Amino acid sequence: METARRIALEAGALAADRRREGVSVAASKSSDVDVVTAADRETEALIRALIAAERPHDGFYGEESDATTGSSGLVWVVDPIDGTVNYLYGNPTWAVSIAVGELDPDAAAGHEPTATWRALAGAVYAPSVRELYTASAGGGAWLELLDREGVPERLQVNADPTLAHALVGTGFSYIAERRAAQGAVLGALLPRVRDIRRGGSAALDLCAVASGRLDAYYERHINPWDHAAGALIAGEAGAHVAGLHGAPATAELLIAAEPGLFAALHAALVEAGIGTSA
Repeated sequence: METARRIALEAGALAADRRREGVSVAASKSSDVDVVTAADRETEALIRALIAAERPHDGFYGEESDATTGSSGLVWVVDPIDGTVNYLYGNPTWAVSIAVGELDPDAAAGHEPTATWRALAGAVYAPSVRELYTASAGGGAWLELLDREGVPERLQVNADPTLAHALVGTGFSYIAERRAAQGAVLGALLPRVRDIRRGGSAALDLCAVASGRLDAYYERHINPWDHAAGALIAGEAGAHVAGLHGAPATAELLIAAEPGLFAALHAALVEAGIGTSA
């Protein structure tokens, strides 16, 4: 966790410097509005180099570069800038997300690194607001307010929220077909909850569940690097994090909420057709 924390801070400082200098689009991904900046690539290169210098035998799985499995049984899962569109527009809701986990040694070859991966530690750093979230497996989840002196605050999800009073975060794909389906599900869910928030960073939405700024979060079609650290942080703060019908959280669906609310939200999403939508 300390390695993830230290590298997240250094990478966040670089990304923040590049944001102040001005940002331009370097490429697009799933659609022409799903963008990559030069800062994404530079920040991931820095993270990868720092990890390799300290942990040369570990694997690496990042958004902007090729994956390697390494030989240690540990793999780092990294999103150098989660919330790139926010970053592009100067919206402060973006973060560096770094997690490390243990591979299943009996897993079949050919899986993506996170398919048989158990998170051990993670850090999510939001440079614009100088907030650093960290967690380790079994060690709890913590928030450091870097502009204030004091010890890190241990995080705990909101206790016993009802679905009708839940503030729920979500996100949307950059592929038009998927966005339409996600909008239909959201339209059915909206009358059943307090309100909806769309922050634009899965990592920070999961940290918001951990800190009580949201009661719950769900999203489809997110990548492992989007949620690897945030899911651990939410889980260590008491959230249940899983997918559809008891499956692990994957790109198909991730829900994070206090356990009782999780059950109610899962049922509401199934009723809204989330299991059958694109």
